[in-house]
Amino acid sequence: MSRLNLKLRLGLAVLAALMASNLLAPALSPFPPLEQRLEEGLNPPSLSHPLGQDKFGRDVLSRLLHGARVSLLIGLSTALVSLLIGALLGAAAAYLGGWADELLTRVIDVLLAFPGILLALALMAILGPSLNNVILALCAVGWVGYARLARGQVLSLREREFVLAARAAGAGLGRVVVVHLLPNLLAPLLVEATFGVGSAIVAEAGLSFLGFGVQPPTPSWGAMLNQGRQFLLVAPHLTTFPGLAILVVVLGFNFLGDGLRDRLDPRLTRSRVN
Repeated sequence: MSRLNLKLRLGLAVLAALMASNLLAPALSPFPPLEQRLEEGLNPPSLSHPLGQDKFGRDVLSRLLHGARVSLLIGLSTALVSLLIGALLGAAAAYLGGWADELLTRVIDVLLAFPGILLALALMAILGPSLNNVILALCAVGWVGYARLARGQVLSLREREFVLAARAAGAGLGRVVVVHLLPNLLAPLLVEATFGVGSAIVAEAGLSFLGFGVQPPTPSWGAMLNQGRQFLLVAPHLTTFPGLAILVVVLGFNFLGDGLRDRLDPRLTRSRVN
C-alpha cells in the first residue's frame, strides 16, 4: 500500500467514524448526555461508564458522542460558507483586476496581520456566545485563505484560451467566474476546505474552552476540556478523552487533505507515472 493510499484511507476512516457517531449518537450513547447523577460525580472509567463521569455525574462517552455533532456541524458549515465567499471574491477580484483586486488584496493583508483566533474572540465578545455566532465569527475570518488561493489561481487562468474565448463570445463576469474559472479551482479549493474543517474544529474548541463558544449544558469538546481542567489531577479522564477526540479528528482531516492534495496534483500524478 502506498503512502498516498494510506493517508487517504486513514482520513476517510476518521471521517466515516465521525459521521457514524453523529448519525448513531443516540443509539451508541449508554446514557442521556444531560442526565446528572451528582452522587457519582468524578467517577473514573468503569464498565457502566467506559470513559468515566464528569463533576455532575454525566456520562463522558455520551457527551463526547453528542459533542461530535457540534464539532462536525461547525467544521463543515464554516468550511463551506468560507469556501463559497472566499472563492467568489478572490476569483472575481483577480479576473477584474484594477481597483477591485487592489482592494481585496489590502483587506486580506489587514486580516492576515492579526491572528484569526483573536479576531474571532473579538467578534464573539460583540455578538455573544452561541452556536450560530461561533459559525459566523469563524466564517468572518476563514474566507481569507480561500480568497487568497482563488485569486492566485485565477491570475494564472484569466489569460488562458478558454477564458479569452468565453469573453469573446460575450460571456459576462458571473458566467466566466462560475462556469469557466471556479471548476478549474475545484481541486485546490477542495484540499484547502479539508484542512479548513480541522482548523474550524480546533478554533471552536478554543472558543468553547475560553467560554465564548457553545454554552452549557450543550455538549462540546472544548467546553468539556474547560470544565475538566480544574479536576486535572483528581479526574484526568475529563480532559484526556475530549483532547484525544480533537487530536484524532483533526489529524484525520489533515491526512485526508494531504491525500487529496497528492492525488489531485497533476505534477505529483505525473511523477508517480514516470
